[in-house]
Amino acid sequence: MAERLELHPTTPQARHMRQAADCLRDGGVIAYPTDSCYALGCAIGAKDAMERIQHIRQTGKRHYFTVICRDLSEIARFARVENWQYRLLKAFTPGPYTFVLRATREVPRRLLEPRRKTVGIRVPDHPVVQALLAELAEPLMSTTLLLPGDEAPLNDGREIEERIGHAVDLILDAGNCGLEPSTIVDLSGDAPVLLRAGKGDPRPFQ
Repeated sequence: MAERLELHPTTPQARHMRQAADCLRDGGVIAYPTDSCYALGCAIGAKDAMERIQHIRQTGKRHYFTVICRDLSEIARFARVENWQYRLLKAFTPGPYTFVLRATREVPRRLLEPRRKTVGIRVPDHPVVQALLAELAEPLMSTTLLLPGDEAPLNDGREIEERIGHAVDLILDAGNCGLEPSTIVDLSGDAPVLLRAGKGDPRPFQ
């Protein structure tokens, strides 16, 4: 059964961040808050953990994960960014947006959209995620904590524990963080294309 760590939502305890980072380095799966809703995450190289997340969500191997980065410099490691794309990323990160970009060779094949060679990138504006990424010193693979048959993501730490505590290794409980997934914008072409309107303001991309 997963351990549920109760975190301060704006100044998360350093010892809990170290525990979460160690869990991820060991190939674990965590449930954690973002600036849009709760998500499931694992280390970017943890194939077995990724498959566990796919099993929890019952998505199959066609589900695409998002790479959760700390900042713009880390995005450049995983995505090819031109000047106009950089300006948009700088304006809207950190924040509740997922950007689809052309991937670099650093991105594991299992994270790529196979035909277009693109990857989803996100820089959440949440103190818990920022503290976790700083402690881990590498990105996460992530997906919204939306379970089969549910209409909205899980948003309560105790309910997450009750429903999937047997399937994850650690739950970072920082209280309610919302129910609306991120806005998704495709930047892989010549101009932005809005793919999904979510918590982030979609109007600049319409």
